[in-house]
Amino acid sequence: MVKLCLPDVGKEEVEKITEVINSKWLAHGSYNKEFEEKFAEYIGVKYAVTLNSCTSAIQLAIESHNITKEVILPSFTFVASANAVIKSGAKPVFVDVEYETGNINPEKIEEVITKNTQAIMPVHYAGQVCDMKRIMEIAKKNNLLVIEDSAETIGGTHYGKQAGSFSTGCFSFFPTKNIAIGEGGILTTNNEEIAKTVKALSAHGISKHTLEREKQDKNWYRDAYIPGYNYRMPHLSAAIGIVQLAKLDKMNEMRRKVAELYRKELSSLDKINLPIEKNNNKHVYQMYVIKLKDSNAEKRDQLVQKLREKDIEASVHFSPPIHLQTYYKNRFNHRKLPITENLADSSITLPMYSSMFEEDSIKVVDALKSSLKEI
Repeated sequence: MVKLCLPDVGKEEVEKITEVINSKWLAHGSYNKEFEEKFAEYIGVKYAVTLNSCTSAIQLAIESHNITKEVILPSFTFVASANAVIKSGAKPVFVDVEYETGNINPEKIEEVITKNTQAIMPVHYAGQVCDMKRIMEIAKKNNLLVIEDSAETIGGTHYGKQAGSFSTGCFSFFPTKNIAIGEGGILTTNNEEIAKTVKALSAHGISKHTLEREKQDKNWYRDAYIPGYNYRMPHLSAAIGIVQLAKLDKMNEMRRKVAELYRKELSSLDKINLPIEKNNNKHVYQMYVIKLKDSNAEKRDQLVQKLREKDIEASVHFSPPIHLQTYYKNRFNHRKLPITENLADSSITLPMYSSMFEEDSIKVVDALKSSLKEI
């Protein structure tokens, strides 16, 4: 079986975990601070705050910016993006995406801006940064905040700038992502007050975490200045993150090599469209998503099943899109999103991970070619 994705973890991660276990300090600790500093430097921002998930990062980004009204975002993404908006007390407003990239269409953003709009939340899809140059222009023109859902695009760039560096960034370290630590996330920002607020919100509203209080005379003194949550990243996870971050560029280049092999081998097939890398972007292929030119969910599902019968663990992201999922369909009166619905019915995610052997990539190619003939 060629797996859909596999985390690239090994000896270095095991050694780091062992070190933490032997230290007996398993909660939020010194490696959290180190990971935050190194990640902020990599992204090119002043501050980073480790958290237990990207969903928490999005929620705290919204809350720390006092956003309570409308947030514009794509429906073609994982439901966590919209759930975080709802749970922070704001309202999601869905817009359509670009067919070629699956990223939010900047021209559709302006169509839904109202007096209640407070923020735009672009979701960098599958490893490619959105058109942030245009999005930031729209935000500036309309005095709107921008929160980047960068869960799928760690290390991807737009005009040389990292995803998560244009405004407040939110990242995921789930096992399917370019950095894999299990469960975990991080928030990036250049705003010191936002960083401080998010840090406190992640730790019950207390400004100093346990390790920092150890240096105080009364280290048991805990003062919550705002009501918060327990969204902290464990010490073990931060330790893995440090090792993964050091390997990130190499792992991303390996993903790009797999993508290039796919492109060469599949570009002649007339029934599918392949992912593109837009000018001025560096795509890091968190997923490799092809599209059936004939947008037909039944035929797409047949193709996915054919691939699985051939031991290729293909999948679908994202079907149904958020605006057609039960809670959101019943609660909100959304406009039709034709490109989003087309992609939801035509997209297939092929196996993609940094340690993928060339022979496995060829197995995927051969299985796809034969399966397309069969359907």
